[in-house]
Amino acid sequence: MPTTTQDHIEVQELVFPAAGERREPGGRPERTGGGAPAAGAPTAGRAGRELSPELVDEAVDRAGGRRRLRQTLGVPSERISDELIDELLAGASTEEEIAGPGGLLADLTKRLVERAMEVELTDHLGYEPHQEPPGGAENQRNGSTGKTLMTEHGPVALDTPRDRNGSFEPKIVRKRQRRFVGFDEKILALYSRGLSTRDISAHLQEIYGVKVSRDLISKVTDAVMDDVRDWAKRPLEDIYPIVFLDCMVLKIREGGTVQRRALYLALGVTLDGDRDVLGMWFQETEGAKFWMQVLTDLKTRGVKDILIACVDGLTGFPDAIEAIFPKTTVQTCIVHLIRASLKYVPRREREQVARDLKPIYNAIDADQAQAELEAFDEKWGKRFPVITQAWLNAWEHVTPFLAFPPDVRRVIYTTNAI
Repeated sequence: MPTTTQDHIEVQELVFPAAGERREPGGRPERTGGGAPAAGAPTAGRAGRELSPELVDEAVDRAGGRRRLRQTLGVPSERISDELIDELLAGASTEEEIAGPGGLLADLTKRLVERAMEVELTDHLGYEPHQEPPGGAENQRNGSTGKTLMTEHGPVALDTPRDRNGSFEPKIVRKRQRRFVGFDEKILALYSRGLSTRDISAHLQEIYGVKVSRDLISKVTDAVMDDVRDWAKRPLEDIYPIVFLDCMVLKIREGGTVQRRALYLALGVTLDGDRDVLGMWFQETEGAKFWMQVLTDLKTRGVKDILIACVDGLTGFPDAIEAIFPKTTVQTCIVHLIRASLKYVPRREREQVARDLKPIYNAIDADQAQAELEAFDEKWGKRFPVITQAWLNAWEHVTPFLAFPPDVRRVIYTTNAI
């Protein structure tokens, strides 16, 4: 397996320890008195040391194993010592032995979950294992029940502790729970990429060694769809200082084929300054008519006013906004306008034209912006009259952001926040 830069750093620490310390092949450090090198040890620099291939290979394997185990567990190096990692990795060096089905992490998951359930049962009963119940309590431990838990490391056989009264309800793995934390997310991640239930089942079987029925996959995805519908209908705030409205075209799988769909997005900034996705809508194409439906939906869900609406240069978009929220200030995206302007310019001159457009939207106010547009037209108007005309046609919705201080301008001059 290829080694990484982090592997080489750890190998360097293993093979070349600090001055006055050497390591035996087993990894145990040995320090001589006063920090001096051990008798007979070479005193030359690292380049002059001769290392056996076996020692280097062992150090590489140990360093790579530590790194993979820490990454999979998701804990920083200071939380788990190298000594504990080495003890856990004893006899396991390959990716399959560490993270594969039935590997080290599957065994570790089993031990940790079972230990956590034992602690939960102790808290539930009020006394430690192998002790007498306090006050002659009637409820006692009553052995365990086996169950198989599907995890990202493969199937894990658990022994779930029981109590005599049947009142124990474990929290880490609930009764009748068969999938561990993160497993449903993997199903949804595959589903979101357009895989069918059959493909997802085959993928989980191949990668994790877990057989998951297509009915179970459908139940997981259907449960999320219910949450999505609730999210799409949730009530919204009364007022949003800023709302970004934009559309992007995505490729999605539908009916066994990949098709392009227009995704309408509304991103609001609350009075507290937080960003909130207000909604997402799919259509075949973008149009001002559907944007009016989007705005109507926002109003139905409780939005009474939008102070500034930042939009792209779609024809009819400002009129749709003013029809639903008549007091809203509409700001056209300057980035969209610049991009549309440069479409008419040869590649070799785009940089210069973009530089000459910059004084327009960096002006102090609308009057200076008008003067800068006229200066641009004098220089480029004969060659590219369509650029000046495009800015004039959108001028009413180009200049509103110039009335605000620089900090606000940087937020509302573009819809790139989406």
